[in-house]
Amino acid sequence: MPRHERYRPGSAARASIASTAARLMAEDGITDYHHAKKKAARQLGLADHVQFPDNAEVEAELRAYRSLYRGDDHPELLAVLRRAALELLELLADFRPYLTGSVLEGTAGEHSSIDILLFADSAKEVEIFLLNRDIPFAHAEPRHEKAEAVLVVETEVAAANLVVFPVSYERVTLKYRDGRPRERARAEALQALLS
Repeated sequence: MPRHERYRPGSAARASIASTAARLMAEDGITDYHHAKKKAARQLGLADHVQFPDNAEVEAELRAYRSLYRGDDHPELLAVLRRAALELLELLADFRPYLTGSVLEGTAGEHSSIDILLFADSAKEVEIFLLNRDIPFAHAEPRHEKAEAVLVVETEVAAANLVVFPVSYERVTLKYRDGRPRERARAEALQALLS
């Protein structure tokens, strides 16, 4: 934690919220950082106007939590999720897929989903591809205004969110709500990570 963060008023409350939010995400399967922080603040009995930690702080606490409480089986679970993601990346190669989110970052748990970015001329193109291979999917609400669709498919280990963007958007750096760039990896990079 940077020095100026340590001595800022309310930093103890921020740290408590980050820690509690991380526990809620790990144990209850909450995937939305803001929801986890609000619920954590309520559980801690803090005022509504308390300053929340940023997502990076919660993510650091989530890593620490998984290391402490799931240290033995977490690497194995992460490898299983990443192998399932690799299979999807290879299957969907025509749509220039990238793995992103908690499975790539190493914070995924038993409640996590696999997040894959796809770049296609239209979402219908991806839907037809899945239908032709008898792969069932459902629609979910896109969280990014430029996403054309989110198609949810089930793998043997977790649900996968296929987030479809226009082809022209592939070169755009996507960011988290707190402004951090969203990491993403192609199949080759994921294969190297698994090796």
